[in-house]
Amino acid sequence: MKQTPIDLDQPPEKAGIIIPWTQVADRPSEDRMEESSGLVEALGCDLMFLRAEQVRKPTPGYLLSGGLLERLEEDVKAFGCSMVIIDAALTPIQQRNLEKRLGVKVIDRTGLILEIFGLRARTKEGTLQVELARLLYERSRLVRTWTHLERQRGGSGFLGGPGETQLEADKRMIDRAVGRLRRDLADVQRTRRVQREGRKRRDRLIIALVGYTNAGKSTLFNRLTGANVMAKDMPFATLDTTIRKIELPNIGEANLIDTVGFISDLPTHLVDSFRATLEEALSADLLIHVRDRSSASDEDQKQDVLKVLKQLSELTETPLPPMIEVWNKIDLVDSETRLGLDAEKDRIADELLALPVSSISGEGTAELLLAIEALLDQGRKRFRASLTHKDGALRAWLHEHSQVEDEVFGDMGDAELCVSLTKDEFGRLAARFPEAAATQFEHME
Repeated sequence: MKQTPIDLDQPPEKAGIIIPWTQVADRPSEDRMEESSGLVEALGCDLMFLRAEQVRKPTPGYLLSGGLLERLEEDVKAFGCSMVIIDAALTPIQQRNLEKRLGVKVIDRTGLILEIFGLRARTKEGTLQVELARLLYERSRLVRTWTHLERQRGGSGFLGGPGETQLEADKRMIDRAVGRLRRDLADVQRTRRVQREGRKRRDRLIIALVGYTNAGKSTLFNRLTGANVMAKDMPFATLDTTIRKIELPNIGEANLIDTVGFISDLPTHLVDSFRATLEEALSADLLIHVRDRSSASDEDQKQDVLKVLKQLSELTETPLPPMIEVWNKIDLVDSETRLGLDAEKDRIADELLALPVSSISGEGTAELLLAIEALLDQGRKRFRASLTHKDGALRAWLHEHSQVEDEVFGDMGDAELCVSLTKDEFGRLAARFPEAAATQFEHME
């Protein structure tokens, strides 16, 4: 049950989107309309029409009511669409009925996201995660495939109807595949855990970028690391986790992680499937929540991100790391909005550190690096270490496992170092060089 690859020689599919809503408060904003359009672009389809429709009385069979359904049917024929996307959650029955009525492929919001994930996955881990999420989604929709069989007819003795037999056979096949994928992903999780522990042993600090899809995380990642990660103005340009070194002004090297973007109405099984990837964020020493402050839906997007992080924290029983906010795309806001952002930043300064940044122009990135360093440096103490020519092993250990901020050599081969150590680092120093830790290190105020 693999994803069917796109034939690049074939013209792109023509798709239409309907965003159903019932209450006035749920009416989609312009940003939501643009997001839906971007999702279709990310899928590689030509968008033929996009509109929000108020569904006053959702029907159990089609979701859409009679007049709306007739208009949709006319548009599908007029534009020659081969796909219709209902940007909401469809039941299997609704999806099946719409496909029969319209004569084209119909997918809902979850199906659309899964299609995009299938195109974006590049690594083995990403492919495993997408396949698991897709199978869990398909398992709940088997009725759509086998509804033509006599699922309700009983058979003699222990035998059921042929439809029931086929459904059960398909469920068993999917369950076996899900079990295999979960085992493979468990191996991935163990590998990642070993890698994280290795980074911890090397005292390499970890910083993770999180945020709503298309908030500019990958562009900021490239700006800070000099990497060339794909950064496009479309949802889910990044799917596979990327880790690069970043140079902080005083502390030195740290690891910066770029993660998959979050989105509203993200299904639970997608979060579960991408747990191996998202756990990288929870293992970080610091989270950087990248927000698109030029978006009118920025506050809603923030809440969607925090909701997923909380869900993941509860799923893994892991507390969230400290977090700062990067207010990205300030180059796209007008002067009045910028003044408002500056006032907001000052107002919340005691509760949350927020930094206006443009990942395109680089504005604010120098201040961001200093702020990251200041937060990561909290809890560290500075010591003056007096070393002799016999302390070569100790000196090498300090350069590898601590932050050496200054080093002055004497005429006789002795050296005086200014080093910065956390409590854990000093504990490892004392275990490795107990006499030196007791006599050759002086705490600096």
